[in-house]
Amino acid sequence: MVERLKREWFSNIKGDVLAGIVVALALIPEAIAFSIIAGVDPMVGLYASFCIAVIIAFVGGRPGMISAATGAMALLMLPLVRDHGLEYLLAATILTGVIQLVFGIFKVAKVMKFIPRAVMIGFVNALAILIFMAQVPHFLGISNMTYVFVAITLLIVYVVPRFFKAIPAPLIAIIILTTIAIYGNVDLRTVGDLGEITKVLPVFLIPDIPFSLETLMIILPYSFALAIVGLLESLLTASIVDDMTDTESDKNKESRGQGIANIINGFFGGMAGCAMIGQSVINVKSGGRGRLSTFVAGAFLMFLIIVLGDLVVQIPMPVLVGIMIMVSIGTFDWSSFSYLVKAPRTDAAVMLVTVGIVVATNDLSKGVIAGVILSAIFFVAKISKIKVTEIRQKDNLTFQVKGQLFFASVEDFVDAFDYTVKDSNITIDFTEAHVWDDSAVGAIDKVILKYKENNNYIVIRGLNESSKRMVDRLAVNDL
Repeated sequence: MVERLKREWFSNIKGDVLAGIVVALALIPEAIAFSIIAGVDPMVGLYASFCIAVIIAFVGGRPGMISAATGAMALLMLPLVRDHGLEYLLAATILTGVIQLVFGIFKVAKVMKFIPRAVMIGFVNALAILIFMAQVPHFLGISNMTYVFVAITLLIVYVVPRFFKAIPAPLIAIIILTTIAIYGNVDLRTVGDLGEITKVLPVFLIPDIPFSLETLMIILPYSFALAIVGLLESLLTASIVDDMTDTESDKNKESRGQGIANIINGFFGGMAGCAMIGQSVINVKSGGRGRLSTFVAGAFLMFLIIVLGDLVVQIPMPVLVGIMIMVSIGTFDWSSFSYLVKAPRTDAAVMLVTVGIVVATNDLSKGVIAGVILSAIFFVAKISKIKVTEIRQKDNLTFQVKGQLFFASVEDFVDAFDYTVKDSNITIDFTEAHVWDDSAVGAIDKVILKYKENNNYIVIRGLNESSKRMVDRLAVNDL
């Protein structure tokens, strides 16, 4: 226990603290922007980012991963806030946490194994594109000086690490360029232009709503959707950070942690949140590896708001835009272009569909779900090919079945036999086949019945143990 505590919290103190500071600075405009998307006061997103990051540092299953208010979740909240107001959103956030906690207890993370690699690649690439697209309104067509600051930021974050790594390059860029902008009176958009920041700590509150079945019916659909999207994004992000750091994480613990964080967050006036791939990448690339980096990100965020709020609002947006563009470039899987050429066409199609739907809808869950469904369809189509070979020896007729017999292949199976045969000994050999479901057993019954109608003697052989149990339990005819 002590060894684990040291490893997860204090094995990389300097790297975690500096990375957490960078993430905190990058969290502020994101949290404000997501609050605007959800239709709530900017402080709701900032409180959420503070609460979730600090709590998940203790109860999450993936050290070094950043969780806070997110755009994917904010989009789902807008109708609820518009129709019922903030108090209902806070209640929905608490219920979201409860649902996620239940999912974690029942080990819902096991569903991650059903997400194919093509979907994962599509998810990452779509996220990179969305991160970049989210920056466009903050620099395109604003001013020449905006372009200059974005370019200098990118120059700093890419060049400085080659010569100096003691302090994360994004933090250097923020400090230097903010100082130049303030003392040089450079006319740039700042963090303060996104919304007003109030220097007040979050306080415990119980949502002011009627505690009734009607209220539950209002918030339940939103909470369930938020819980699914939040866990999906969190678990996928955890897998990506696992790959980036070459470490493993407890996905079920992460599910429970996300639930606990959202429950507490809702009681302190925050909107529902989840893991953030962009901020997690910033954290890892800035040297963050342990839980301390996540804790520092949340704690320093609130320190910035309460103590340095007047200074924070003067941070130029082009600097943060440059950092996020760096994140989008680093997040994008550039090897996916060769993947499109080398991978099977079905896998390439799945990746492109995942990217297309996520970018078109701005909803990560829709793209991932569509990708998984399309992968399943392609997989079923691929394994549903079944071959029946006929071998004749006088009055003895043998059919050798090869392939997987289930609902998608039963039609081809039934059509493969010659039913004109009469008064013969017929053997159907399943040595190279497997019977999977009731549809398969029904198809075998149908074939046997057709042959018996012409006075044939039927023998079934070669069924493996699993197939034989299935046939014995479900077959109508005596096999």
